Amino acid sequence: MSILFSILVFLHIVGAAMIVGYWIATLREPTVHPRQRDGAFVQLLTGIAMMGLFPLLPDADPNYFKLGVKFAIGVAVAVLAVIGSRKVKNGEPVSTGLAHGVGGLALVNIAIATLWN
Repeated sequence: MSILFSILVFLHIVGAAMIVGYWIATLREPTVHPRQRDGAFVQLLTGIAMMGLFPLLPDADPNYFKLGVKFAIGVAVAVLAVIGSRKVKNGEPVSTGLAHGVGGLALVNIAIATLWN
């Protein structure tokens, strides 16, 4: 189980990199890239899978309140990323707030994951 959990953590980090990387790359002309939407879904799916594995890990002592906060922010990032990627697909302008909401909230989620003990 620990190998599967490690693979999920790896994929979770890749999802975060997809969101934040594209956000940093487009800071001068803020937009939402379709890969940010994909990264948000990767984050949600791997996060849910990791939560499902916690009871099976021998030394796991998860903070479910922290995980709930991260999940709520992750859902918000995914919703904003879907809205932004649909606007891009339809040729509509993406507001600066929407673009920064996707990347900024993802960055907040990373900070919660790493700084909240």
